[in-house]
Amino acid sequence: MTDSRDFRHAILALALGAFAIGTSEFAAMGLLPYFAADLGISDPQAGHVISAYALGVVVGAPLTSLMGARLPRRRYLAALMAFYGVVNLLASVMPGLAALTGMRFMAGLPHGGFLGVAMLYAADALPAAQRARGAAQVIIGLTVANIIGVPLAGALGQGIGWRWGFALPGVLALLSAWAILRLAPRVGGNPHARPLDELQALRNPRVLWVLAVGAIGFGGLFAVYAFLTAAMLATTDAPGWAIPLALAMFGVGGTLGTWVAGRVTERLGQIRAAYVSLAAMALTQGFASLAVGNWPLMVLSSFLLAAGAGLVIPLQTRLMDVAGRAQNMAAAMNHAAFNAANALGPFLAGLALAAGWGWRSPGLVGIALTAVGALVLTAAVLHERAARPLADCAG
Repeated sequence: MTDSRDFRHAILALALGAFAIGTSEFAAMGLLPYFAADLGISDPQAGHVISAYALGVVVGAPLTSLMGARLPRRRYLAALMAFYGVVNLLASVMPGLAALTGMRFMAGLPHGGFLGVAMLYAADALPAAQRARGAAQVIIGLTVANIIGVPLAGALGQGIGWRWGFALPGVLALLSAWAILRLAPRVGGNPHARPLDELQALRNPRVLWVLAVGAIGFGGLFAVYAFLTAAMLATTDAPGWAIPLALAMFGVGGTLGTWVAGRVTERLGQIRAAYVSLAAMALTQGFASLAVGNWPLMVLSSFLLAAGAGLVIPLQTRLMDVAGRAQNMAAAMNHAAFNAANALGPFLAGLALAAGWGWRSPGLVGIALTAVGALVLTAAVLHERAARPLADCAG
């Protein structure tokens, strides 16, 4: 019988992997001016490097799920993290924009598969009543990265060269892969599993509804956060240290919010917790809109935005209940959905800014997206209630 302490150690190893992913994903945005200047390209051209990673996440989520269907989760997670480490290290040494863009696309491939299955592993390691808490413990590694990893990578990039900002998460990822192999108990895995069964998740309406909630509802957070720094620079006389403080406070808020979301989901259940999270997101986005022009309040709004955005936890645990045998695919696609939100929210907020609606408009766009997410969640609930009597009759 496996000691519960073994699972606790394994969860720490998985959280280190999430920390490496968070550091690599978010630090790349801060490193953009440095590698753009070094490579002799414009900022919009350098932005393709950021987009390539998000595209890799969307492509890699279903791909890695199919490839890892028969593998024990321990080996699957370690392999994904080792791959992540290698391509980040390659990104730090290979010359030219094309190589960097290609390596960032490759780095995105294991993102969704690792985080999704790591949350499943952690949730299964704990008693049924604490599944949300287990999932939250892994994702906290992602939020802590915004407090420690991203500033450290940024300091390395600014002080000794941007390539070190990619090398750091590469090394952390390899350490995580080693720790997973060393510490994670040998459980799970089905050598007789059929990889195509994982595709059933993409035909399951209950799964698709949950993914739609995340892809739309979470877009509100990114609509505001993507333009927070620009709004502070354009509307306030904030001191130079206020921007890093705002970014760090976002990480602190996300860490606290994820921890709370795990407890709220256990207490209220998945659907009610999702509604609570969406309501909290709308309120914090409204506050962010009102705070524009006052930099101390904008720093506070950065903390509140992340603290209220625990939607990933109830949605992830919901997917565990509705995905059937396609657990890996559903969990991975959840993170692909959140990356879709990361594209949708800033795109719509950018349109509002381009239309001349002012720096408060990203907050209003955020509220609108969050409200639509709540409507999609309501439609999902109604769809399930309507389908239940039909299932009972068929039985």
